[in-house]
Amino acid sequence: MEYLDVVDEQGNPTGESVSRAKAHEEGIRHRTAHVWIVRKSPSGYQILMQKRSRCKESFPGLYDTSSAGHIPAGTEPVPSALRELEEELGIRATAADLRYAGTFRIRYERVFHRDLYKDNEVTSVYVYTGPVDIEKLVLQQSEVEEVRWFDLEEVWKEIEVSRERFCAPAGGLKILRNFLDELSHNQF
Repeated sequence: MEYLDVVDEQGNPTGESVSRAKAHEEGIRHRTAHVWIVRKSPSGYQILMQKRSRCKESFPGLYDTSSAGHIPAGTEPVPSALRELEEELGIRATAADLRYAGTFRIRYERVFHRDLYKDNEVTSVYVYTGPVDIEKLVLQQSEVEEVRWFDLEEVWKEIEVSRERFCAPAGGLKILRNFLDELSHNQF
């Protein structure tokens, strides 16, 4: 059974932990780590998005953040982000390969597979810009159906009007866009 740290509004562990199931049954605040895989394109930036497995407990079959996951109790965001990259996509990265972009909140209640799912997360966002050949990725079949590159601005525009294809949180995309805007003024 997976346990998660209960955290305060800023994402600091309170010293309590709960099962992942209980966190989502009761909407208990916990931490997650998201990694956006990004590459330059002639029109700006492209982001790698994973199509969630149809058996996922939330948002099955929709395109989401490149790699994301819960931060197990007693673990910090960076090791968790690196673990998810390797488990979901087969990318072996180091802490030096990730750039911290910011933190945002996710909070919603929604029915999936006839069950109420309560999410209450403090999410740390990281950016990975290493070379990625999607044909060579090793996808975790229980989590990821496929991966595709998308134009970042096209995804942003689409999620403003429709959520039929993408479930990536707008807060995470906003942090990514701001990070890349600042980065493009310096270097990529």
